[in-house]
Amino acid sequence: MAWPKVRLGDVLRRVERFEPRDELTEYPFAGTYSFARGIFVGERKLGSAFALPKIQRVREGDFIYCKIMAWEGAFGVAPKEVDNCVMSGAFVVYEVNRDRIDQKFLDYFFKVPAHWQAIGSQSSGTNVRRQSLHPSQFEQAEIPLPPLAEQRRIVTRIEALAAKIAEARSLRQQAVEEAEALWERGASKIFDKATETNPVRPLVDLVTIRGGGTPSKPNPFYWEGTIPWITPKDMKRRELSDAIDHISERATQETAAKLIEPGAVLVVVRGMILAHTFPSAVLRAPAAINQDMKALVPKNGLLPEFLCALFWASNSRIMELVEKSSHDTRKFETEKLLGTNIVVPPLSEQRRIMGELDALQADVDTLKRLQSETAVELDAMLPAILDRAFKGEL
Repeated sequence: MAWPKVRLGDVLRRVERFEPRDELTEYPFAGTYSFARGIFVGERKLGSAFALPKIQRVREGDFIYCKIMAWEGAFGVAPKEVDNCVMSGAFVVYEVNRDRIDQKFLDYFFKVPAHWQAIGSQSSGTNVRRQSLHPSQFEQAEIPLPPLAEQRRIVTRIEALAAKIAEARSLRQQAVEEAEALWERGASKIFDKATETNPVRPLVDLVTIRGGGTPSKPNPFYWEGTIPWITPKDMKRRELSDAIDHISERATQETAAKLIEPGAVLVVVRGMILAHTFPSAVLRAPAAINQDMKALVPKNGLLPEFLCALFWASNSRIMELVEKSSHDTRKFETEKLLGTNIVVPPLSEQRRIMGELDALQADVDTLKRLQSETAVELDAMLPAILDRAFKGEL
């Protein structure tokens, strides 16, 4: 069905709610996401913290776009939480004529990539990253517009289908979490069984512990190197050979961030990550660590992979030993860590157990891969629904 087209300037009225900036007033700022992902509430700033001579107020239900980012889809309708926030003059604000166009219909229209790309492509300027869409150009753009009752029917249909997609996403996320928990439960049973027939010893008897530190940030010679400097933010895998940050050999010689050889098991002993996880990883390349971590170097008779796997399998129990420290962060006292009892089977048995755990991990990875494929399919559904909706096929 072909709907009549109307100019955006015929259903939107530009408003300019500008006011002088007051240096002693704290302002809640708002902004636009790229790719038509909507309007967000940003940080609060004192008037003295920015140089804008004037700011403009926005209201719930306003249609807003950023002139210099329109080419990247910086369009959206202001949600309730954005009401009375402020923006700079780089944003163009419109009131929506609700007698002619439904706000949600307009918002969904701009979520279709082909729509915002066509309108954003009218931006002009020599610098690609600074191209600007003038309001007069925007207002000349046309939108297919069915009767108001039909707009609302379409919005209701879109939201019903979107709710089903959201429910499916929630179920998929639960399945991913259950798959991850499956490994811990299975591994925990394997280690519990090993405990029945093998000796248990405190960790202090089985490892040498190493600490770390942070080289002086103002010293550039410490940060011009290739040695991985591992911190809690790097602890996202069970094997590590690199880090986000790197330091120099000089830093490992002159500071507390000493070089640690491969084969150590790295653990986090301080930080908010300990509020939900006790992460560990086997080090596969020479590296240094910061003061929020410890390196456990296994003595003869203990495989680092076995120790790391045991930590992950015992995560729930180990978390009970984590304490709150100052500023509500978390810490795992070294004495408690070293006092943790560890089952120590013969090396041949450790290798056999690792084979079982690898097979279990392969099953979990298969489940997660299938869930990931489902996620891709779900992500493609809403754009397809919106495309059909604005072709009059929904």
